[in-house]
Amino acid sequence: MAESQNMQGIAIVGCGIVGSSVAKILSRDHSMLQARVTTSFSLVKIVDINFDRAKSLGLDETLFEKNLESVLKNPSIHCVVELVGGTTFAKEVIERSLNAGKHVVTANKALLAHHGNELLALARKNNVVLAFEASCAGGIPVIRALYDGLLANRIDALFGIVNGTCNYILTQMTLHGKTYETALSEAQKKGFAEADPTLDVSGGDSAHKLAILAALAFGQKINLDAVDVTGIDQLELCDVMYGMDLGYVMKLLAISIRQDGGITLAVKPSFISREHPLAWVSGPFNAVSIYGHATGHTMYYGRGAGGDPTASAVISDILSVVNGSARASFFGCTIWPDIADASRAMPVSEPVSRFYIRVMASDEPGVLAGIASILAKYGISISSVLQKEKDPDADMPEAVPVLITTYPARQNSVLEAIREVDELAVVQSKSVCINIIDEHPEWKHHKTQS
Repeated sequence: MAESQNMQGIAIVGCGIVGSSVAKILSRDHSMLQARVTTSFSLVKIVDINFDRAKSLGLDETLFEKNLESVLKNPSIHCVVELVGGTTFAKEVIERSLNAGKHVVTANKALLAHHGNELLALARKNNVVLAFEASCAGGIPVIRALYDGLLANRIDALFGIVNGTCNYILTQMTLHGKTYETALSEAQKKGFAEADPTLDVSGGDSAHKLAILAALAFGQKINLDAVDVTGIDQLELCDVMYGMDLGYVMKLLAISIRQDGGITLAVKPSFISREHPLAWVSGPFNAVSIYGHATGHTMYYGRGAGGDPTASAVISDILSVVNGSARASFFGCTIWPDIADASRAMPVSEPVSRFYIRVMASDEPGVLAGIASILAKYGISISSVLQKEKDPDADMPEAVPVLITTYPARQNSVLEAIREVDELAVVQSKSVCINIIDEHPEWKHHKTQS
């Protein structure tokens, strides 16, 4: 073991759910953790303005500190763990810590999605590390997989279920036939959803994580504004159930694909085959599927949130800082977005996929012919058509649901066609359009491309 003068001091800023879990595990399991690295380390300070949660866990009160400046000036503290959240004070904490020559570990996906490039550059300028494994998918080591385990691969596609709130809601709708409103209320009661769930159900949280993951997967700068985002808050239960009838499961997917020389970046409710392993990732769990040109399909699954699972990722980063492996990866790899080229994100209109379309139409002769004619006009081929029975309990009891799946088509062509379909006199409400995401082909290209 290293001598005491080489002790690596750790300070946690923010003692909420995750911060208190990190402090608890660092204190309780210190002997086990210390045995895994050759450099001595110790939790030195916990910075916050309220220590009620820390006290309830029985944490050592000599660690409590309200003055951030004293931590930044303390030469025995080598790593600051930012866990206050948000994009204002948290940004200040990270910037001041990096400028003070401290390594930083953070779980702050929103901050990294908006300001990650500049913060990584600031860390590099100060010859320290910014580590963020816990920012995406909780305790799942997917960030580390991208910059380490999959480094031999050109990544061709990444599909993620990265928001536990949305996945819990969709699981309840799919498996138990609950409406969106009922499932959301249940999620809030169980602590799987915030009192204000907007960031989750709008797709914003998933977009933050996708921007971080895609930047590392493709080794490029990713602009958060380039992510096409649609949430689950407008989903109707009937479409979830109709999709099941057709062999598909509804998931909120974070999607990034190399396509036509650019990158597709989207977060949207999508149908995937019941045969795909992502289809049965249920409840608050997360999973990320990654397709490499050499390894093919790999998938990473686990708890995507919660104090202890997220603390696991935070502490893994702390240990990587302590043992020097974080520095080796940060300064030895060129895929970090602060030193990478800007991506060419494909416009929202360009991506190609299959689509599910539900048209609520009058039960009259010629309806299908009229719809098919419009789709053909826009170069959209129909894969299947299913006309469901009238539902006397529905909002439009006289309307017949016409379910159409298409062969691959450009998104803008499909949306334009649907706008024209909705102008038909026999169509009684705005039609619904949902992506169908097929299994990404493995080893599509046999030659490495830049």
